[in-house]
Amino acid sequence: MDDGFAEYVAHRHSRLCRMAYLLTRDWGTAEDLVQTALAKAWLAWRRIEGNPDPYVYRIIVNTHASWWRRLWRGEVPAETLPETADPRDLAAEVGEKAALWSAIGTLSPRQRAVIVLHYFEGLTLTQVAGIVGCSLGAVKTQLSRALARLRVDPDIQAMTVEGVQR
Repeated sequence: MDDGFAEYVAHRHSRLCRMAYLLTRDWGTAEDLVQTALAKAWLAWRRIEGNPDPYVYRIIVNTHASWWRRLWRGEVPAETLPETADPRDLAAEVGEKAALWSAIGTLSPRQRAVIVLHYFEGLTLTQVAGIVGCSLGAVKTQLSRALARLRVDPDIQAMTVEGVQR
């Protein structure tokens, strides 16, 4: 009954998890999100024509948005972090990544979805519009507003090397 579903999951699972991680910024939540999305896709698998990626991406984006609207946002962070197993000093890299994710985290779920789908998944704006479920103009507006917010974020502006923006 799977009609290629198992093959699709085996081939695309890691990429779907990466995309979900970029939306959620948490691997556990990303895996839950992909599992939920694949369960929904499996129910409609026989009706999906052509490339199933846009359909599955849309399920992930919509499910993430519905989860984001919930009052409970997940576990509360611990006061102190556990020690890491890797003793190398990666403070600068970690700081930059944290600043970037902090800035992306301030975006609305739709703006974050547009950024992730366009820049991290490499989809065209037309494809993003189909997945997010709005017009091309709305995607361009969301993208423009998201980039404008990221440009003025003080943490991102602080990421300079000898006055040159990275």
